[in-house]
Amino acid sequence: MTAFRPADILLPKDCDLSKWAVVACDQYTSEPEYWAELKELVGESRSALDLILPEVYLGQSDVDKRIDTIHSKMKEYIASGTFTEYKDALIYTERVQDDCKVRAGLVGCIDLEEYDYQKGSTSSVRATEATVVERIPPRLKVRRGADIELTHIMILIDDEEGSVIEPLGGKKGSLERVYDTPLSKKGGQISGYLLDDKSKASVLSALDKLGDKEGFEKRYGLKDTPVLLYAMGDGNHSLATAKAYYEELKAASPGKDLSGHPARYALCEIVNLHSPALEFEAIHRIVTNTDTEALMGALTKTLSLSDEPAQQKITVVKNGVHTDKYIHSPLSKLSVGSLQNALDTLLPEIGGEVDYIHGTEVVDKLSRQENAIGFILPDMAKSELFPTVIADGALPRKTFSMGHAWDKRYYMEARRITE
Repeated sequence: MTAFRPADILLPKDCDLSKWAVVACDQYTSEPEYWAELKELVGESRSALDLILPEVYLGQSDVDKRIDTIHSKMKEYIASGTFTEYKDALIYTERVQDDCKVRAGLVGCIDLEEYDYQKGSTSSVRATEATVVERIPPRLKVRRGADIELTHIMILIDDEEGSVIEPLGGKKGSLERVYDTPLSKKGGQISGYLLDDKSKASVLSALDKLGDKEGFEKRYGLKDTPVLLYAMGDGNHSLATAKAYYEELKAASPGKDLSGHPARYALCEIVNLHSPALEFEAIHRIVTNTDTEALMGALTKTLSLSDEPAQQKITVVKNGVHTDKYIHSPLSKLSVGSLQNALDTLLPEIGGEVDYIHGTEVVDKLSRQENAIGFILPDMAKSELFPTVIADGALPRKTFSMGHAWDKRYYMEARRITE
């Protein structure tokens, strides 16, 4: 069996699921009004909102009180029979996004023993972008003392043939539908189907085949390379937090067998990288409070920038004017990686702050500020993700985005993480 497997999944019962399900806690982090409106919408209804800490509140003075309230609500919901538990379960999901595209997925759990977020990792479950370890401790406060976890973790598989998840779409009529609800605030619609034993066996067998070392090496034209079967899509810092918590438990109980402890696993959804609903969008850069001439001079030298076409391209934006430049001394397999690595090296000396921007029109606007310069990056092709992570390790932070905030995973399922 691979790192992904069935889980004992908790689902809410006898409640309004459109109010139960809420968007991932790491969205709308600069929009407290979003979360205030959501709280008003939920009202007194039972909701996953009671069991998560929106990251917009992480830096507030009452964060510890909020965490205590979350832990109390978890105990209250368990004691009051809010959940039905489905043992050893896999749930097939269909999410109709706001753009009407359907994203199919499979909810189960991932073995944290087979996950390593460090750059250069050779584990079967890897981060796709650099993990900021400073973001883990505040999230650990939520997980410590929590009886259950909810998930917004989305893990990608590179299944171009559609052998794992896609066949379930044709079988859903014979499966038990365990939820079906519209989602709040542009979230679209979601339905979930409990896999029967035969379907579970088929899925797990297909994953085994996809993770076969010989097939993996043939697929990517590699030899003697550790298999990468699962690459993080969303929620990497949540998975890193689950890993850190599990490592804490092991350190606190030396010699104790924790192989069967629920905290060894983390609830997640796997999605095929090739789903038509998944679209990768570039995240652009704006550098402010910098000597733009000195920065461009240093970048030109470091990356051997010129007007002569090459495989990697960036578009420099100054005062709204676009100038294409080509990288002849790349520092990564991707333009974004080469640029980010160069900025990380040069800015401490030259000075300046980097911000990460969605949308070229915003880069144009911000580039008109004094002492500011923008960089527009090409979209990353889906086919580049796995080969780049295999070759370079985790990509630089803010390499790509998968869809809009309202398309991110909504909390529906839960799972116990205490014995």
